[in-house]
Amino acid sequence: MTTVAELLKLKDEQHRVPHTVRPDQMVFEVITLMAEKNIGAVPVVRDGKVVGIVSERDYVRKMELKGRASVGTPVSEIMTHEVKTVAPGDKVGDCMAIMTNGRLRHLPVVDNGELVGLLSIGDLVKEAIAEQARLIQKMQEYIRGESY
Repeated sequence: MTTVAELLKLKDEQHRVPHTVRPDQMVFEVITLMAEKNIGAVPVVRDGKVVGIVSERDYVRKMELKGRASVGTPVSEIMTHEVKTVAPGDKVGDCMAIMTNGRLRHLPVVDNGELVGLLSIGDLVKEAIAEQARLIQKMQEYIRGESY
């Protein structure tokens, strides 16, 4: 099964290194960044360490629905503080289980305490489909007597 490190290498260059924000940045800056980059979540980093993550879901639930102003609210007030992370050696299937069980759409990838990537549920689903296609191909070759 594919590892997180292998999956990160498959991502196109513009999405390989995640955009990050600081906890003291204003929410308006973050949603502007997410709109410009067409991304759904941004890890929040302080002193090189992931201290949170802010997503479109956080924005809608903690800002819009409560009528708060994006301009004067720091990210630290709406970010998810307890962030699930994965390591480069973790398997895609394990990441899917974490996302499914936690109802998450994004997983920061941390190596020795440093953020090295960000996986979306779309990344994992795409890889799971590709893995199934490879397995089907191998089974068809076996049935036809083409593999040894």
